[in-house]
Amino acid sequence: MSEPVIAVVGAGAVGGLLAALLDRAGVEVVAVARPETARMIRAEGLTIHSRHFGDGVSRINAVTEIPDGARVIIATKAIALPAVTGLLAQARPAEVVSLLNGIEHLAILQDTTPEALVAGASVAVESTRLSPTVIEHRSPFLRLTVPGHAAESGITAAWRKAGLDVTVGGTDQEVLWAKFRFLAPMALLTSYWRLPIGAALERDTALTTSLLADVARVASLDGVPTDAGQLAGALAALPPSMRSSLQNDLEAGQHNELDAIGGALARRGRALGADTTAVEGLVADLTAR
Repeated sequence: MSEPVIAVVGAGAVGGLLAALLDRAGVEVVAVARPETARMIRAEGLTIHSRHFGDGVSRINAVTEIPDGARVIIATKAIALPAVTGLLAQARPAEVVSLLNGIEHLAILQDTTPEALVAGASVAVESTRLSPTVIEHRSPFLRLTVPGHAAESGITAAWRKAGLDVTVGGTDQEVLWAKFRFLAPMALLTSYWRLPIGAALERDTALTTSLLADVARVASLDGVPTDAGQLAGALAALPPSMRSSLQNDLEAGQHNELDAIGGALARRGRALGADTTAVEGLVADLTAR
């Protein structure tokens, strides 16, 4: 019996890159995209520019619905989650591994596909979609982290077959927070100041300190002990010219993940009785803009 096809939902900067790398490794993969994007991918393939993985064109099949029984990688923005759940409900997938940002989506996916293995994973990469069929991988790395219960999943095995950097360990909650506690302050600060992370961290050190304290407080109360000082050190170690995707989307007037990042952080804080004054202030200002 053949292995279930891997369906990558969201053939953008991250999903398209992963689909192409799986295809290069001989894994049967399809890209799930909007009709026009799917048509273009079928006609032109996916072109990847990467100093790390090398340039190339992958001739990947692209469809508009998830194949029945597929192993599914979700690589859309969080705003697309309602549409994704509709597709999942029809497909009865064998596995669902989500790379969505945030901390609220996993319960929704579990409710949508109760019979499937559902895992909250994370990816660290800088990748940009130059057009619907051209992706530029800019970082010298692509790191994937999956929770322990997905260690033997077909998707994890496929990523390893493709030679990708995969770390396994922790609970879903720990994996999601490990990224979110860095992503949230970076996204909010760069977007608020309209500056790259190096300058944004230094623009108002009191605000930065308050924001990191909020994030550490909520994460710790949510079961993932976090130190604000360590967060500050990790953010300071990032390339100072790095920008966030939220910043880019807001400046371009595009659909964005402000609610999935800042809004989710504030909601979780309120649910846990945590003070998130700094978070709420930044979210309110960015929403008003």
